[in-house]
Amino acid sequence: MQVAVVNKQIQTINADAVIVNLFEGVTAPGGATGAVDAALGSSDGVSGNGAISKLIQLGDFTGKLNEVAVVYTAGLIPAPRVIVAGLGTREQFTLDRARQASGSAVRKARDLGCRRVATIVHGSGIGGLQPREAAQATVEGALMGAYQFREHKSKNDDRVIEELIIVEYDAAKLAEIEAGVRAGQIVAEAVNAARTLVNRAPNALYPETFAQAAQAMAARVGLTCSVLSEADIAQERMGGVLAVAQGSAHPPRFVVLEHQPRTGNANLPTADSRPLVFIGKGVTFDTGGISIKPSENMQSMKADMSGAAAVFGAMQAIAGLNLPQRIIGVMPLVENMPSDRAYRPGDVITMMNGLTVEIISTDAEGRLILADALHYVKRFKPRGVVDLATLTGACVVALGEGVAAGLFSNDDAWANAVLCAAEAAGEKMWRLPLYPEYGDKIKSDDADIKNSGGRVGGVGTSAYFLYRFVEGPDEYPWAHVDMAGMMFSSENKGYLVKGAMGYGVRTLVRLAQAGT
Repeated sequence: MQVAVVNKQIQTINADAVIVNLFEGVTAPGGATGAVDAALGSSDGVSGNGAISKLIQLGDFTGKLNEVAVVYTAGLIPAPRVIVAGLGTREQFTLDRARQASGSAVRKARDLGCRRVATIVHGSGIGGLQPREAAQATVEGALMGAYQFREHKSKNDDRVIEELIIVEYDAAKLAEIEAGVRAGQIVAEAVNAARTLVNRAPNALYPETFAQAAQAMAARVGLTCSVLSEADIAQERMGGVLAVAQGSAHPPRFVVLEHQPRTGNANLPTADSRPLVFIGKGVTFDTGGISIKPSENMQSMKADMSGAAAVFGAMQAIAGLNLPQRIIGVMPLVENMPSDRAYRPGDVITMMNGLTVEIISTDAEGRLILADALHYVKRFKPRGVVDLATLTGACVVALGEGVAAGLFSNDDAWANAVLCAAEAAGEKMWRLPLYPEYGDKIKSDDADIKNSGGRVGGVGTSAYFLYRFVEGPDEYPWAHVDMAGMMFSSENKGYLVKGAMGYGVRTLVRLAQAGT
């Protein structure tokens, strides 16, 4: 989708549809919406007599968040359609609500077959948002809301928006809006790239092809990409990665992406060059191994690499934005399959840091590959590390499906930084406690620790298992994000579409932008 900014009045734009907005409870449209309403009114051209006002008067449109109405213009303005997006109440209006409204409206335009769509910036007027932030949210919502995954379809859907025009009448705002539009396009395209990886069938996306996609993306955007083969992983003594992968015909990969700010960035760091590190769980398909999962809905386990996809997308956006600090993304990639070669309950494996682990469940595999990655990144002496993982069903029970992710951390300041980034991105996250008592639950009689403490308290014991590979004299600020409930959206709502959510990309980008 091409995105452009123009300095005009929205009612003068020649497009297949123009998008305006309205707060809930408003009876007389103002601003750009009022101007369009007046143009669609009777011959007196007065706002309040137009087609949008009639919708309000008839009760056909109330302005609730994600409510969308379509008005046909009968030649009164160049565009044949006006789409009115509900913003919800003014008191509850946020950047994320601007993002949601934009997604709902643009998806409606796409479903109507529109190819050229113009929109005002949601919230930069009476909404009180800063023009740059509002423009970024508007574009993010538009591109994310219009996303479609069609790779596996035999026929293409020809309903595609080809051009999105951001319209601003106030010339003084243009520079800020153009900057926000550019950032919004970079971030939204990165979220959609993550969604595409998650949506791909597991016979199309497995460790080797995921690594190839990372290499291609890195070459395109200017990241350094290193891919460790199975032999390299063995040389590093990553016992967790090797154990999980050994039952599959697809060998593991371990991908390291690195962003170094390009010259010409006026904000290059001058003091602390230690990197931020993001780690994503990359189980490209999870059967549960010998501890096999129930067959019902097992197809959704192609999304058990959503954490790695989020890191992939975030690193793509970070490179596109050329953020002024060193950032490293790490993705351990495996497929967890049952076979005569698969690791078993009762096995004892030795991890990269030397700890031995008794295997209680081969379905508690994600923590094994993350544990090796958490130890591996100590060589970078990171300022802070975030791992993202679809780790436990217990977290879904605790926080709900499609609602929020859980966060654990060993550092209050670092946890707060991650939570603030998530809030700014509109991605819900809730901190949970890392009590030492969880460590007692994973003590083993036959090894140093075991990989499962049982169903009760499973979200806490899994986090403490990971902490055992962070703690020590070279411990770093660490946050573990259990995003098990945030793989898929079951409906089209706001900027979410049915299928992969792309959760985590925007939080990581915001965290990197904060320069913590």
